[in-house]
Amino acid sequence: MRLFRFLLIGILFGVVMTKSEAVSWFRIQEMFRFQSFHMYGIIGVAVVAGVLIHFLIKRGQFKNISGEAIQFADKPKTYTASIIGGTLFGLGWAMTGACPGPLYTLVGQGNWIVLVVIGSALLGALTYGILRPKLPH
Repeated sequence: MRLFRFLLIGILFGVVMTKSEAVSWFRIQEMFRFQSFHMYGIIGVAVVAGVLIHFLIKRGQFKNISGEAIQFADKPKTYTASIIGGTLFGLGWAMTGACPGPLYTLVGQGNWIVLVVIGSALLGALTYGILRPKLPH
């Protein structure tokens, strides 16, 4: 029963992604061709919401699902990993026309070919897990 709320949040996420057209291949291609502001607006709202939520979590006494206090660890500021990871993420996004969040929404809409992309993403995550000790962090 405790996980049921996550199912509801996932369904709500899928509905919002579909209604906002964030899962549309055409909208994503418009963004990468700088032909429309639509996706930049959606991403901008998500970034602002993420910053506000991050700020609120740091200021408050919020707990994770296990009941433990949420704490942020200080990390050294290196940008090499972010540049490499961001480039790979962007290339995958441009090639498939979808970022990881909407993939499950697309499967829920009956676009079964997206399972190939999900499988590839899982293979990429496995590869990262294997190569992690050798990568810059």
